Amino acid sequence: MSSYANLPAPSPEQGLNRYMQEIRKFPLLEPEEEYMLAKRWVDHQDTEAAHKMVTSHLRLAAKIAMGYRGYGLPQAEVISEANVGLMQAVKRFDPEKGFRLATYAMWWIRASIQEYILRSWSLVKLGTTSAQKKLFFNLRKAKAKLGALEEGDLRPENVAQIAKDLNVTEDEVISMNRRLSGGDASLNAMVGSEDGSTQWQDWLEDEDSDQANDYAEKDEMDTRREMMVQAMAVLNDREKDILVQRRLNDVPVTLEELSESYGVSRERIRQIEVRAFEKLQDRMRELAKEKGILIPG
Repeated sequence: MSSYANLPAPSPEQGLNRYMQEIRKFPLLEPEEEYMLAKRWVDHQDTEAAHKMVTSHLRLAAKIAMGYRGYGLPQAEVISEANVGLMQAVKRFDPEKGFRLATYAMWWIRASIQEYILRSWSLVKLGTTSAQKKLFFNLRKAKAKLGALEEGDLRPENVAQIAKDLNVTEDEVISMNRRLSGGDASLNAMVGSEDGSTQWQDWLEDEDSDQANDYAEKDEMDTRREMMVQAMAVLNDREKDILVQRRLNDVPVTLEELSESYGVSRERIRQIEVRAFEKLQDRMRELAKEKGILIPG
């Protein structure tokens, strides 16, 4: 379980269609078979049993990963992160709790993907409010609800409704939508012109651009993102999972659900969440002090 070298790995070269075809070859498990495999892993650390549990749920991981398209990140990498979360779930799965592996694994898969997104994007950085994180993960869903999935700026009435529903400002909605809509479009892409040689960047207008400030802001965001990744290392696996599920999930998991998953009381889950957040804040302050960065709040 230290690696998944024996698993089929999605890659741009291979193509996702081929990967999906490969993982469909692994049979789904009946409840009794899943229980016996899990017992073999828990009692004897049987890696073959763990491997069967992982491969039988690769389709679940891929399906969840597909729900995170639209963030401008390579889909193959998102699926790989989903598989990492799946492996973590298998490693910690307790068959005596009375629920199926798929139910437990969904939390770990989503947590792994969302942590990857937060590491990879500078949009959600230190100091961002919980409402802004909610906007980041829910804007596309909100647009779909309003039938506003076309690219480009939203209509004022849609901006106002989304801002109200997600408890953020209209400016935040507009800014986030423009960034998410930007995708990976190249500034060197050709656009229509008489001689056919005009690039997209030739049409961009520089409105009082201050390159020195732009670079400084980018450096600061990159530094803070690295600090967040470093700070997360102070949390154990359970603390990290609970913090992600409660504070970073698009729809926070309830204390009741997590208490059932971990077999402890809701109050104990709440205590772990609060303690994990405090540990993360303390570590962030330490790192910020070392780097001479001002931490909000």
